[in-house]
Amino acid sequence: MPIEPVQLDLFCSFQDLSPSEKTIHPRHYKETLRKLLSEDLDFHGENSGYATHNFHAFPAKFPPQLPKKFIIGLTLPGERVLDPMSGSGTAVLEALLLGRHGIGVDIDPLALTIGKVKVTPVDLGQLIRSGESVIERATHTLRFKRQELKAALAARFDPPTKKFVDYWFLGETQLELLALIQEIEGISDHNVCRFLEIALSSIIITKSGGVSLAYDLAHTRPHRLADKVPRSPIDEFEKRLNKNLKHINKLAWGAGQAHLVCGNTQTVGIADNSIDLIITSPPYAANAIDYMRAHKFSLVWFGYSIDSLGRMRGDYIGGERIHNFKMANLPAYAEGIVSKVSEKDSKKGNVLRRYYTEMTLSLSEMFRVLKPGKAAIVIVGSSIMRGIDTETALCLGEIGKTIGFDVVDFAERRLDRNKRMMPARKNALPESQIEERMHKEHIIGFHKSSRPDS
Repeated sequence: MPIEPVQLDLFCSFQDLSPSEKTIHPRHYKETLRKLLSEDLDFHGENSGYATHNFHAFPAKFPPQLPKKFIIGLTLPGERVLDPMSGSGTAVLEALLLGRHGIGVDIDPLALTIGKVKVTPVDLGQLIRSGESVIERATHTLRFKRQELKAALAARFDPPTKKFVDYWFLGETQLELLALIQEIEGISDHNVCRFLEIALSSIIITKSGGVSLAYDLAHTRPHRLADKVPRSPIDEFEKRLNKNLKHINKLAWGAGQAHLVCGNTQTVGIADNSIDLIITSPPYAANAIDYMRAHKFSLVWFGYSIDSLGRMRGDYIGGERIHNFKMANLPAYAEGIVSKVSEKDSKKGNVLRRYYTEMTLSLSEMFRVLKPGKAAIVIVGSSIMRGIDTETALCLGEIGKTIGFDVVDFAERRLDRNKRMMPARKNALPESQIEERMHKEHIIGFHKSSRPDS
């Protein structure tokens, strides 16, 4: 059964949430934002795996200390924090832990499910009992009902999906995975089922180990290793489940709230002027980090076909599909960057134009839902296209200004190569373009003025 994201109609209640009676004085707000942007934002050497942040690998997610810093500095308990491209829910979880109302929007079904699991309290005893039952029953099925299991496996996938599964997973691995999944799918409590699904997914999407024949799935650049000896899914699932349960046992949820919904960042469905802070990290242009390339390894086991996932991938921001895509006119600097790329490769130029068009619509939506006098923090990285730096931060800053934002400042943060999961080799050659563009990222501090002339 496909992972079922929360539907958009939950947004109707957001405008009715009781706002905090206190506010940060408008005269000090921009000064506070500028000061935060000037401070150390690298967070190297700090623990980023607390709470439920380490439940599942996710490429290019920012460290939780980054949204935490801006949430503490720019909001008060009870206020609303939005991440319209929420990924695995890092900012939403931090908002929840800090007593705010975290709201996340994303289109990727695995990302949404990871996020929902990370922010949803579930009874620990029930999780333990359900997990033990799944492992026990799956082991029994594998030992004593192999023929039934093989028949179920043969009927589970359509031909293209079956071809994909056979290429990346050994036959015995497939049987173990299906034995686990059948038991998980039989659990009636949706939150428990989802928790166990993510524990299972996390043993598929890993950096180097895992249960498939792929290497480097966590970095979204899988390579098939014919001589790899995959680990036992049942053994790995038990280890991963125990690890996640330990984190749940230590967690104090507090008074915050969290909502994660399936939606498009260009039309989030939230009331005008209702959000106290936006903090988000858009995808890279031209699928430099291709989330679906890795996520499909898990999603095919949860009921999605390879063809449906391919169609879904085309709708992601930063995608390369340009047929029948309505392009926007861009401001001068962004237009200049697109023109430079187009001179070398017209198709790549159109891909970049699509990206800046999508980001224009996304920033417009952020502006609409943000309260006057509040900030949007946008963390971006540049891509290199045909040898040309897309200068994403400068281009998005310019686009934001045309929409009505003030750009308070730009900040730069150096990526921690040991913790930030990026699709680049540690010992890449100096001329490696993918390595070059992913050593740092920029943080744009947008501000929505309280008055048109301010």
